[in-house]
Parts: sequence; structure tokens; C-alpha cells
Amino acid sequence: MTDNEGVLEIGNHEEFEEFISDGIVLVDFFAEWCMPCLMMAPVIDDLSETFEGKIKFAKVNIDDNSDIARKFHVSSIPNFVVFKDGEPVEQFVGAISIEEFENKLNKLF
Repeated sequence: MTDNEGVLEIGNHEEFEEFISDGIVLVDFFAEWCMPCLMMAPVIDDLSETFEGKIKFAKVNIDDNSDIARKFHVSSIPNFVVFKDGEPVEQFVGAISIEEFENKLNKLF
């Protein structure tokens, strides 16, 4: 796990727990074979720049981390879970326009 800006790809359960433990975090649950997930990737990248310093962004490949996906009841992708200090507070499923996504995230403050 690196601490650079942008969207971090989380590789295991320990990284995940550490990353979501503090502040507001949006996690993008995705799969490489999911076309809507691939379409949402640039939207998430843009949002990570828009909300830099306010929200941390990460993505979790459900094929590599099915245990994490199961824990948060991720059955459809793309699936976006917002955590606040380690607790899930919002969940959005499916492709969403950047405007709609931005509005949803702004309501967290």
C-alpha cells in the first residue's frame, strides 16, 4: 500500500482495515471484466482530485478480495461504499454520472 494521492488499489484485508479506519473513505468494489466498472474508473479518478484532502479513495478487486466484498454485502458491481472512521455510512450500486456522484459525496459534509 502506498500513501500517494489518487485512488489506491487495496490488495488485502489488513491494508483495507488500515485505510478505512480514519476519516471519510470511498471504496470502489470492481472487477477487471466488468464493463460498467471500467467506465466508472475515470469518474472515480476525477472525483479523487475534486475531493482531495476531504475524502480518501480506494478500489478493491472483488475477484482478488472476495472476503472483503462479502463482508460488506457486495453482490453487484460497480459498488461504492463510503466509510466514516471505519464504519460504512453510504452505498451506491451501478454506474452513476459524475454530477450525481459529486452531489451524493457533498451530502457527507
